[in-house]
Amino acid sequence: EIYSKGFDTFGSTWQMPDDGINYTTDDTVTLDPTYDYTGVYAYGIDTMWIISENKLTFMNSYKMKLAVILGLCQMTFGLVVSFLNYKFFGKTLDVWFTFIPQLIFLWCIIGYMCFLIFYKWFFVTAGMDNPSILITMIDMFLDFGGTIDDDEKFFDGQEYIQAALVVIALIQVPIMLAAKPLIIMHQQRKEVANYEALSYDSDDEALDIREQVEHAATVDMWVNQGIHTIEFCLGVISNTASYLRLWALSLAHSELSEVLWEMTLYYAFDWLDWDEGGCIFLVFVFAVWAVLTVVILLCMEGLSAFLHALRLHWVEFQNKFYSGDGYKFLPFSFTLILENAENLEEITAI
Repeated sequence: EIYSKGFDTFGSTWQMPDDGINYTTDDTVTLDPTYDYTGVYAYGIDTMWIISENKLTFMNSYKMKLAVILGLCQMTFGLVVSFLNYKFFGKTLDVWFTFIPQLIFLWCIIGYMCFLIFYKWFFVTAGMDNPSILITMIDMFLDFGGTIDDDEKFFDGQEYIQAALVVIALIQVPIMLAAKPLIIMHQQRKEVANYEALSYDSDDEALDIREQVEHAATVDMWVNQGIHTIEFCLGVISNTASYLRLWALSLAHSELSEVLWEMTLYYAFDWLDWDEGGCIFLVFVFAVWAVLTVVILLCMEGLSAFLHALRLHWVEFQNKFYSGDGYKFLPFSFTLILENAENLEEITAI
């Protein structure tokens, strides 16, 4: 989108209607994709959309879908990283009752939405009903098991597949919430039973140990697991919506670039008289355009895009695997090294 002008690399796949009318540059022509569209553009966006009046309608829909797809890919990668962490630290329970249910829950909802996006791109063509993906996802939950109208249906059997996906996703919630704590509590009860089988000075000691273990299991594990489960289930929707900031950034860049073009170079090319030294004045116009582009598009908008990307990595991506546990970070310090060395010498001397 440099200069807000598309590069006609492969030639437009749209053609003017052969209706015998001589159109001028001021005429508005409505192109019917059923007759005036010759095929899929080789790569990127067809340059005909750059000069179309409904460019924003098309580009917004396209960029929103791309943002959701990128969000699903990055969140799935975050879950894969969590699996590698569980495998590295030997947390088998987390693999079976955290990673797998989270992956199933994510793909049953957001994965299905991305499937509908690709299905609509490849199989819904001009002249067919144009069902809304957003309405479909809302009715998937609010109208569970209901009949889908023909004009809102993507494929046959859609209502049964959606009902099955909702049921499968909801089953994962109690698994994420209760499976791991219940198994750990069962293991701890076994350990308490082994303690009771040992020889103690009094029965009260064994009873105290059992109460402490059960209290830790029922409070700490349940609260922690409940927080993580609720956070993940709500985050599947909120995090996906947060990736729409990519669409917003792209829209802002496109519109700002177009405004800068039309307010400077476009009018310069249209107004200047090249026979009266207009090319010299164009140098100053280009300088204005270049300064505005560097200051607004590169500096201000570039910083904004960096901050949004940083937030997506820190919140939406890293919360799938980063827990903040481990060793406290200690910066390199000669003072600490000397103190540790002195303490070691004192211990050795003793």
